[in-house]
Amino acid sequence: MLMNRPLMRTLFALTALAGMTAYAAAADLTAGVDAAPQPQKTEKLTKSPWQVRLRALGVVTRDSGHVNGVAGSGLSYSDTVVPELDFSYFFTPNIAAELILGTSYANINGTGSISSLGKVGKTWFLPPSLTLQYHFTNFGKFQPYVGAGINYTMFYNQKAGSADSLKVKNTWGPVLQVGADYMINDHWGINFDVKKIFLRPDFDVTVGGNKLSGKAKLDPWLIGTGVTYRF
Repeated sequence: MLMNRPLMRTLFALTALAGMTAYAAAADLTAGVDAAPQPQKTEKLTKSPWQVRLRALGVVTRDSGHVNGVAGSGLSYSDTVVPELDFSYFFTPNIAAELILGTSYANINGTGSISSLGKVGKTWFLPPSLTLQYHFTNFGKFQPYVGAGINYTMFYNQKAGSADSLKVKNTWGPVLQVGADYMINDHWGINFDVKKIFLRPDFDVTVGGNKLSGKAKLDPWLIGTGVTYRF
């Protein structure tokens, strides 16, 4: 039996409506997928993570310290200029670790009530320092940085002067740092750097057969300039 025409028209209209609804739902789903936020890419290094610097370093000490039990005693130290080498490793374009290597010496002089001793002695010291730095990368070729870390200073080749014997003891100390590189090209740059090491070793000294001890408050500023090479 053939369907009557009104029923056929009704079925046709329902079929067309269902198809349009399905198409609209599919279009909305596709648009939702396209509009989904894309994961951001993590900033990665595009250069070698290794960097090396060679600097001329001025070591400027603080003239402070004392001999225990000697009222009015004081100490002063000579300043020096020495070569310094450091190596940096960049974890990201902004975060790096730097190992600073260099050695210097200091003449130790009595002041205040022990000024008559003159040059008490001389010691060489090796102050390797490790700092963690933040590098600012939004100034083009000018790339300043700040850092902080730890220092362990070893004293060696110690010689007594007016004293009978001198022993300055190895010690730890914190380090603060600020500096900047000016990059001439992708590899070479010019560097300026200032570090403050809080260095206050204890010492033993024998003067006129009397065994004494004290503290040397060197707290040196390390002021350096030189060249940077980025691998």
